[in-house]
Amino acid sequence: MTENEITYKIRGAIFEIYNTVGPGLLESAYEAALYYELRKAGLKVERQIEVPFRYKDVKMPVGYRLDLLVEGKVIIEIKSVTDFSALHFKQLNAYLKLTKLKLGLLVNFNTVNIRDGIARVVNNL
Repeated sequence: MTENEITYKIRGAIFEIYNTVGPGLLESAYEAALYYELRKAGLKVERQIEVPFRYKDVKMPVGYRLDLLVEGKVIIEIKSVTDFSALHFKQLNAYLKLTKLKLGLLVNFNTVNIRDGIARVVNNL
């Protein structure tokens, strides 16, 4: 499955969750629901994946974690904030670079229109 095919299914799951529970919950609640919906859709999903950080060929003991990794190809970073900030995009960009993956979705469930709460972030696509 390509990254675009995967994100199509992810977006469907995001809309399902938003239409069911709406905004205002904690990020952990949305993460659990999205994990459930994506697995129900037959996708391979991993939660809270440690991201290794190497500095000058030394693995540093830093606690970076991906919220969700879908099919080993697409990172999902979940937020429940008033608005995205530049820092949210930089965080996902850093995760993409560290993992050498090409595509991530930044999802803010705390929005009036969920379409405005989904942003694609690419790394050398």
